[in-house]
Amino acid sequence: MKAYIIVDVTITNPVVYEDYKKLTPASLQPFGGKFIARGGAVETLEGDWDPGRVVIIEFPSKQKAKDWWSSAAYAPAKAIRQSASKSKLILVEGIE
Repeated sequence: MKAYIIVDVTITNPVVYEDYKKLTPASLQPFGGKFIARGGAVETLEGDWDPGRVVIIEFPSKQKAKDWWSSAAYAPAKAIRQSASKSKLILVEGIE
């Protein structure tokens, strides 16, 4: 069953964050990850959620998503993201 990592990012250092954006795509490939949304325009339809940059990444399974997030391949990019932004990440399973 597919799974999705959904991220709400508030960028605190845009110059450094650009390095994160460059490194991340290659780290997804070994885990079958692909971007579904990556920083596009956001419109709140209900509630008071005012997200920053929203990213949605699709994986073939929940385990593949977790493997990517904790991988050595993603570690350098993750360190950059954590230094250049404040992020909220969730992992949600898809439906069949």
